[in-house]
Amino acid sequence: MNEPFVLYAGHGTPADTLAKAVAALPEGDCPAIIRLAPGVYREKAVIDRPNTTVEGEDAATTRIVWGDAATEKLEDGMNRGTFRTATLRTDAPGITLRRLTIENDAAPRERVGQCIAFYADGDNLLVEDCVLLGHQDTLFTAPLPPKEMQKNGFIGPKQYAPRVPQRHTYRRCRIKGDVDFIFGSAAAWFEDCDIVTVDGREDRTPPFGGFCTAASTPEGQRFGYVFMNCRFTGEDIPDACIYLGRPWRDFAKTVLIGCELGPHIRPEGWHDWNKPHAHETMLYAEYGCTGPGAAGERAAFVKKLTGEEAAAYTYEHFMASLG
Repeated sequence: MNEPFVLYAGHGTPADTLAKAVAALPEGDCPAIIRLAPGVYREKAVIDRPNTTVEGEDAATTRIVWGDAATEKLEDGMNRGTFRTATLRTDAPGITLRRLTIENDAAPRERVGQCIAFYADGDNLLVEDCVLLGHQDTLFTAPLPPKEMQKNGFIGPKQYAPRVPQRHTYRRCRIKGDVDFIFGSAAAWFEDCDIVTVDGREDRTPPFGGFCTAASTPEGQRFGYVFMNCRFTGEDIPDACIYLGRPWRDFAKTVLIGCELGPHIRPEGWHDWNKPHAHETMLYAEYGCTGPGAAGERAAFVKKLTGEEAAAYTYEHFMASLG
């Protein structure tokens, strides 16, 4: 087997941005690795080459940052909209990201609206030891749902693209936000991750409320979001004010197994987004979770998994579900 192509990039090299480094890779889909030097990269970038790995030295020292906001007016008079805000977007299968911080630093939330840090698109995506920072809509796990709820709601680079099912894996990552900050349709496996709620408002007076997830799992897809041995925490967040998730679409699936839930989680745990008709189609479930946020009386539509049901949530089953 041929060794992967390796490109040393970043500050002090000819390919001194991530975008230049991606453009400098050989054509085709042979494995390639970009080793990105420490530094702050103030840029919007797209990784659209299959089987490409981007590695930083450490997430604390290798940062990709931009600040596009959904409410920004563009030259055509339209708002930028959610799906044109991403700091980094992947758009190919087999991409791996390691030891990077990806941030959308637009703020405050009440003025800028939705601001994606990472637009994750592509099957067999692997993200390890990364930090994803934003407020509302930090991480979008593509594809988009089949239909918009409002005109131009999906305006952006993949508005008319086929909705291709895909699997994403996030390991040892730290993901921060306040409203729907993990959202989308992918089958996404989160393992040993920190899911951190922050308050992105300028006026931080009470009341405060937020949602960690907003899945839009397609009908018939076996897995939506699976959080395995993750920690849900809050930074300067009041007790009992945050929901674990709500359904962006009616077949949303989000399952927590062996997670630690902080006191910021509401006793009912989950919200139905005022969609009582979806109680029979969505799946919100927990097993073996601990901490103050796991002790409450859950909403009636939340499922408590049995040991046998929880045992079916293995990474092997997850990866085989769309294969």
